[in-house]
Amino acid sequence: MDTDPGNDSEADSKTDSEADTDSEAGTGSPTGAWCLAHGLDDFLLRAGDFLRSRPALHTVPLTVTETLRTRGSRVYGDGEPEFGVLERDGEVRAAFFRTPPHWLNLTALAPGEADALAALLAGLGRPLPGVSADRETAAAFVTAWQRHTGATAVLRQRQRLYRLGTLTAPRPLPPGRPRIAVRADHALLVRWHDAFAEEAGAGTVRDSAEWAEARIDSGGITLWEAPDGTPVAMAGTGPRVAGQVRVAGVYTPAQLRGRGYAGAVTAEVSRAALAAGASEVLLFTDLANPTSNGLYQRIGYRPVADFAVYDFA
Repeated sequence: MDTDPGNDSEADSKTDSEADTDSEAGTGSPTGAWCLAHGLDDFLLRAGDFLRSRPALHTVPLTVTETLRTRGSRVYGDGEPEFGVLERDGEVRAAFFRTPPHWLNLTALAPGEADALAALLAGLGRPLPGVSADRETAAAFVTAWQRHTGATAVLRQRQRLYRLGTLTAPRPLPPGRPRIAVRADHALLVRWHDAFAEEAGAGTVRDSAEWAEARIDSGGITLWEAPDGTPVAMAGTGPRVAGQVRVAGVYTPAQLRGRGYAGAVTAEVSRAALAAGASEVLLFTDLANPTSNGLYQRIGYRPVADFAVYDFA
């Protein structure tokens, strides 16, 4: 099971996000000015080029904003989404979004930039349930938010973002075949998405019925079915934005795990994304799950950056 975000060793080299932070946003650099955007269109007008400049590291804001654009502003919850950009010398340096009631999501920030944003949001009285960002940015914002609000923070999940290198389909494949989910699978997808969301416990969560409907409409869910036609696993892909496609919603019911279904269906949706023109295929894993991390690396995924999700009390 994946969550809904190089070298295999963390200690061997810096991740892409760490290199970006070191080269562009040292602690001694000017922080620039944070500006709140007036809705999605204004945010994309200001930050669109910046987000597209690093499609892998910005896969979550790219995918979420595309979903908001196509499915409506309340697709992730009843609250109106919030957006902001950090501008320095006339250029966007960083961005944030939040789809209430979910976590604040940040692009890479230096500590001073994180502190300026925490001060702004605290001054506006914006309550936050938590934050999700690359590991260093999340830690910097947690420190700043605690200083400005007195909140306590608990690490909820450590994630790793992977990018597909050379796809290697598992051999031998398990019995059965892949097929695209159709309308008759809607109830099954709802049940599996509910179970997936409960197990994953982190991310920008959508209503399961709406999610299933949208993925069926787009052909964005593939099922692996046993020889008798029984679905035994699923994997999905989000919209292609700035060339990147993110695999998400990889799920096998607990009683069917360990039989190769997840690897087979993930390899199939990865292959299909490449065939459809994706320049990058990405996925997030929960670092607490060594099984899924090992599986994705065996079929060709390589680490890009580590992320963290914190809850605020």
